[in-house]
Amino acid sequence: MAHRGWSGRAPENTMAAVRLALTHPGIQAMEIDVQLSKDGVPVLMHDFELGRTVNASGTVKDYTLEELRQFDAGSWFNEAFAGEKIPSLEEVLGEVRGKLLLNIELKTAGDMYPGLEEKVADLIRLYGMEREAYVSSFDHDAVARIHELAPELTKGLIFGGKSTLLREQLAVTGATILSIPYPYLTPGFVHEMIEEGYTVIAWTVDNAEHIRQLIDFHPELQICTNHPDRMLELINKA
Repeated sequence: MAHRGWSGRAPENTMAAVRLALTHPGIQAMEIDVQLSKDGVPVLMHDFELGRTVNASGTVKDYTLEELRQFDAGSWFNEAFAGEKIPSLEEVLGEVRGKLLLNIELKTAGDMYPGLEEKVADLIRLYGMEREAYVSSFDHDAVARIHELAPELTKGLIFGGKSTLLREQLAVTGATILSIPYPYLTPGFVHEMIEEGYTVIAWTVDNAEHIRQLIDFHPELQICTNHPDRMLELINKA
């Protein structure tokens, strides 16, 4: 799974990173982050504050889509990507449909983005990607809202560690995907969860030795990385 697109080779959450991830058949999935613009359009951005990856200050929700698209989201990574724009979720869905699995992470907290869940669910339905995209979040209430609005969509919970009562939390939110930082995973736990019907995602794994260890955990473990080339190289050597 390419993290924020192929973010090791292109600026994260841009069309350049998305398109690059689509160029290699070995990349089976892609993770992106979504927030709402001031005028309520789902756009790709990880940080709530713009400064790290965009030549602007303030937050995503301070600007309309048209205003956000005036900013440079590529120069921070490399001058070769100068002028790269902040894309909308709809642009990405149109590009990705029929090509790989899309993990859409809702970047929200509390009531920061009223309507985000409904807008994302509506776009997934509009593009007929109910079986090609799923929605995940650290905000488990947001996942529960998605479950109420669109029970047919696949949903995932993201954890910052190995929480207790994992199964109970998954059940309450209707989630079948468990996304956990890779240091908290063990082969036994991964096998147990997958055998019970859950999808397990390890994030974010960039060290080649850590990737190699995780590959041996279970053939169905999904590994989210900024550098899919490192994982593909290991697989090709096997």
